[in-house]
Amino acid sequence: MRWEGGRESDNVEDQRGDGGGGFGGFGGGFGGQPIMLSGTGLVILIIISLVFGLNPLELLQDAQQGAPPPPAVHAPHEAGPEEEHLKKFVSVVLAETEDVWTELFRQQGLQYRKPHLVLFNGRVASACGLSSAATGPFYCPGDERVYLDLSFYRELRQRFQAQGEFAQAYVIAHEVGHHVQKQLGINEQVQEMQRRSDRVRANHLSVCLELQADFFAGVWARHADEMQHILDPGDIESALRCAAAIGDDRLQKQAQGYVVPDSFTHGTSAQRARWFRLGYETGDMTKGDTFNAKEL
Repeated sequence: MRWEGGRESDNVEDQRGDGGGGFGGFGGGFGGQPIMLSGTGLVILIIISLVFGLNPLELLQDAQQGAPPPPAVHAPHEAGPEEEHLKKFVSVVLAETEDVWTELFRQQGLQYRKPHLVLFNGRVASACGLSSAATGPFYCPGDERVYLDLSFYRELRQRFQAQGEFAQAYVIAHEVGHHVQKQLGINEQVQEMQRRSDRVRANHLSVCLELQADFFAGVWARHADEMQHILDPGDIESALRCAAAIGDDRLQKQAQGYVVPDSFTHGTSAQRARWFRLGYETGDMTKGDTFNAKEL
């Protein structure tokens, strides 16, 4: 992928070393949104208070109000050369998404609001609740921010065997795809339908939402290459392998030896790769209506 020397976005917030204050996120596939405090979350909150000597009632009040809990004292985060190189990389990729979606929205007579990308390490608090690096990158519609722990890219290579910089760019493009959905009103419509649905139907709607974000990632790749010639030979294949690596069926098979289709929330490996490819081949943001597709 050709990115070095490109414009860096001004919308990257570096919270590494801040101590953050949260748990939740990746959920088996890109785009997982943190869950607000449940019974398990309350237990975790109490454990945090015991470990750091904080008042659990104050933590609970802060969490319910969407504010981060008081940070514990942490040693300053010392980023090595590799991590700083990745920070520059994600800043350039975010800038490329800004350029593409600003233009595509303009063509539709709309104005694109640029999201912020928050870098954190270990844990972070967002408007969606308390989150950790354990479940990977996520987009929070409540504060219109993408959250990323750069150590996830190591997991992407080692656990998912997804190699190449464009696979890493796909991660960001997918989460920005959720931001596009938020601005188009799709996210809110889906949440409303999920509230009126049973678990199986709600999961299906989640799959449609995630596959559409994959489609938007493909649309971005097409236009970013047309505008700035970012692609090298093999880059699209790298993104397709990444999309396939994090399909619900493959992840469930690896984790438990069998799959439960009704529990899918992100789509199968084949579906994720197919919708990304469709977005790339068409370059048309209006062709990604996964919710009314005859076949996902």
